[in-house]
Amino acid sequence: MELEDSHCHIDFEPLAERLDEVLDHARGAGVTHMLCVAVNIEDFPRVLELARRHRHIFATCGVHPNETAGEEPSVERLIELGADPGVVAIGETGLDYFRSRGDLDWQRERFRRHIEAARTLGKPLVIHSRDAPEDTVALMRTHEAGTAGGVMHCFAGDWAMAQACLDVGFYISFSGIVTFKSAQTLMDVARRVPLERLLIETDAPYLAPVPFRGKTNQPGYVRHVAEHVAELRGVSAEALGEATTANFFRLFRHAERTR
Repeated sequence: MELEDSHCHIDFEPLAERLDEVLDHARGAGVTHMLCVAVNIEDFPRVLELARRHRHIFATCGVHPNETAGEEPSVERLIELGADPGVVAIGETGLDYFRSRGDLDWQRERFRRHIEAARTLGKPLVIHSRDAPEDTVALMRTHEAGTAGGVMHCFAGDWAMAQACLDVGFYISFSGIVTFKSAQTLMDVARRVPLERLLIETDAPYLAPVPFRGKTNQPGYVRHVAEHVAELRGVSAEALGEATTANFFRLFRHAERTR
């Protein structure tokens, strides 16, 4: 079974300190490619270096909505960095009203700049949305994020939110959250998202799926996400792996398949 981890942070500790072991484990689990996602400009070089050193790892460029320190990149700066051949997507970007409080115009403006950069580069967006469904979709529509395309990473919303994002032309990615017993609403979404618009991820080192919940996550654990989503949909894990692999390379069209 071939699998792809469409969102991980293997440059973060404790994964980075045992990277060879993490990559060997992923390979043994059938994970052939992974997207290492940047969260700020300062650490972007190490994400890009991973992509340059490993042909099966791809990079993104962007600033997470909760980042409040470090460089606030202009559209031009995002375009400059995002133009590197190792970068296959822009983000992670979006809105997060759970961790940030007060006047969040700065967060919405940051999101807008990422959308503009992605559209200019012709590279898809990796979008994080938490407790901000209406504003996220409104900004996606207003600034024509569908022109660039992209994925709603670590999706945890309801079917109405999923359908709105699908209507804009985005993919929906499921993390280990979908394996949690409390995530019945999310499981329903996983059953209903069209197979050709579905992705899987770990968000490692966070959100390890059952049976590793509460432990450090790693790309190899995406297999458990795949198996659970496949069971929810009544298909084989192999079929789900084949579909999500095709989806990964269709969306991240600048990513070169190594096998």
